[in-house]
Amino acid sequence: MGKVVITYGTFDLPHVGHIRLLKRLKALGDYLIVGVSTDAFNAQKGKVSIYPFEERREIIASIGLVDKVIAEEHWAQKITDIQRYNVDILAMGDDWAGKFDDLSSDVEIVYLPRTEGISTTDIKTVISRVNEDKLLALECAIDQVSRLAKKLR
Repeated sequence: MGKVVITYGTFDLPHVGHIRLLKRLKALGDYLIVGVSTDAFNAQKGKVSIYPFEERREIIASIGLVDKVIAEEHWAQKITDIQRYNVDILAMGDDWAGKFDDLSSDVEIVYLPRTEGISTTDIKTVISRVNEDKLLALECAIDQVSRLAKKLR
């Protein structure tokens, strides 16, 4: 099978940063495994996804760079996956730098820089602001209609 690379993530609201990361991950080896966090695991981490696990899994599986998609269900499964799939490299975004160094006796650890200027968190923040702006505009419109209706009585 050649050199096996594994990574993990939520992969909610896929964007160019995810694609660029997957391309860099694929370039590290011959076979790329992606662990997509389940909804239950995300809840443990305090995360809420826009897309449910099965849809996020399907999206990642559909990207031609990924050879296998697995469910990430808990923190401790990384060592089990590394052994089960004979993984050579565990690669993560550099926002996780140092967090998995304890696995370095079992696998090479690589932390890759994130794509600057884009993140799922930023996208969710923009969407939230747009929704808040629309809600405020709707509240103003309802208030104006209510005042007009009172005048017409």
